[in-house]
Amino acid sequence: MKWCKKCVLPSTRPNLVINSKGVCNACEQGKIKKQINWEKRKLEFENLVRRIKKKKAEYDCLIPVSGGKDSVWQVVIALKYGLKPLTLTWKTPERTLIGEKNLKNLVSLGVNHIDFTINPKIESKFMLKTFEKSGSPLIPMHLAIYNLPVRIACTFKIPLIIWGENSAFEYGGVKNDFGANVNAKWIKKYGATNQTNAKNWVSKTFTEKDLSPYMLPKKGILNKFDVEGIFLGYFFKWDPINTMKVAKKNGFYYEKSNLKTGLYDFADIDDNLISIHHWMKWYKFGFTRYFDNLSIEIRNNRINRKYAIEKLKKIGDQRPNEDIEKFCKLTNITKSEFERKSEKFRNKKIWYLDGKKWKIKDFLIDSWRWK
Repeated sequence: MKWCKKCVLPSTRPNLVINSKGVCNACEQGKIKKQINWEKRKLEFENLVRRIKKKKAEYDCLIPVSGGKDSVWQVVIALKYGLKPLTLTWKTPERTLIGEKNLKNLVSLGVNHIDFTINPKIESKFMLKTFEKSGSPLIPMHLAIYNLPVRIACTFKIPLIIWGENSAFEYGGVKNDFGANVNAKWIKKYGATNQTNAKNWVSKTFTEKDLSPYMLPKKGILNKFDVEGIFLGYFFKWDPINTMKVAKKNGFYYEKSNLKTGLYDFADIDDNLISIHHWMKWYKFGFTRYFDNLSIEIRNNRINRKYAIEKLKKIGDQRPNEDIEKFCKLTNITKSEFERKSEKFRNKKIWYLDGKKWKIKDFLIDSWRWK
């Protein structure tokens, strides 16, 4: 493994490339962000708003939301610029009480809202299947997040879908993928779907109709009505601290005791399963959500690399034991089955067995507490 000399991310992270100087592309992109003319980008957004409003649709835009800080930020900006949004939520089978409270607050900002529940019998089996085959229980979530909004936008004839940050720009990607527009190619590469679509999962267990909420509308429907998708983070600087502050001013609620995984106690608090998705990075790539978040803080000049490493030493791997139990109950498997299924995805190119403990070769921290 190679580690970025500026942040704390390894070369194993998908789409992350470390250059000859030892600096990753995500950090290089952080420099680009500082050079962007955000005033000019804001004017671009205003032009987009004028163009969309000329279509005189019942809803100007659709905003996929969870009730988290970023979705509040998206709604606040849309309303500020005079757009009439319809908000849409893929309802996680493990929504938290705080998540429910924040979603109600988001709706109270002045929007119509659809809370879309997928057949729980199908969804739990689908989550288990993707976990067994790809080591990710939230491929269904990400398929729903990117495809369900298009289905609903076509149904209501909504011309624009507004997503939040462009993860290719924030976490590592190629320049051609840094733009405002969201398309199928971008989703396949960066959408955390293991480069699959719902049709790849059709089987004796799942029919195409079973998985239809995870699929785009048929091409004939898409051709009749052209839906445009954008990243709001292209037009307005995305920063987790700033989006949290905007959300908090508009009723978003969190507690310090909410922290499960990562650095931010205000993030990933609406769902009990996202921590499993992040936990599997440890097996596959040798880093955790905490590494990601600390690296964002380094790029925003709020901490330095030495401080980040000290924080990592103290926090450890953040294994989400309570959420693992919830996932096991939802999918009707035992904890030992979870361990066996997880173990299949341990990356033996970076992990080795030292006695009875698994360790990572060339790990960032020599004094790491291996378990």
